[in-house]
Amino acid sequence: MTNRSRVLPRAVLLAAFICGGLAAVHPAQAQVSVNIAIGVPPPAPIYEAVPAPRPGYVWAPGYWDWDDHHHKHAWKQGRWERERAGYVYESPRWVQSRDGWVLVPGRWDDHGGKGKGPKGYHCPPGHAKKGEC
Repeated sequence: MTNRSRVLPRAVLLAAFICGGLAAVHPAQAQVSVNIAIGVPPPAPIYEAVPAPRPGYVWAPGYWDWDDHHHKHAWKQGRWERERAGYVYESPRWVQSRDGWVLVPGRWDDHGGKGKGPKGYHCPPGHAKKGEC
C-alpha cells in the first residue's frame, strides 16, 4: 500500500467527521463571521438621495463592499430595512486595523437593552447630519 492510498482514507474519514459534526450543530450556532483585512482603503462614499420616510422602515445608506472576485471595492446601493422596535440600525463601515482595512458589517444594536430615545425611536442613518431629527 502506498503513502497516497493510506492518506486518502484518512482524508475521507476526516471530511465525514467534519461534515457530520456540522450537521449536528443547531442552526443558531452555525453562524460564521470572517473579517478580511485589505490594503486598499475604500473610496469616498457615493452621494445617494435619502428617500422620503417610509413607515415601519429605516433607510440603510449605501456603502463600499469588497469584491474579492475582481479585487476592488464595489458600491452597494442603499436599501430599506424593516424597523426593529428598540433597536438602532448601524451602517456598515470600514475601519483601519494594523493589518489593513476591515469592513464592519451593518447590524441592529439595542444599546444594551436601552433602545434610543422615547419608545425606541431613533433617527435614521444620514438624517441627523441634515438636521432632520
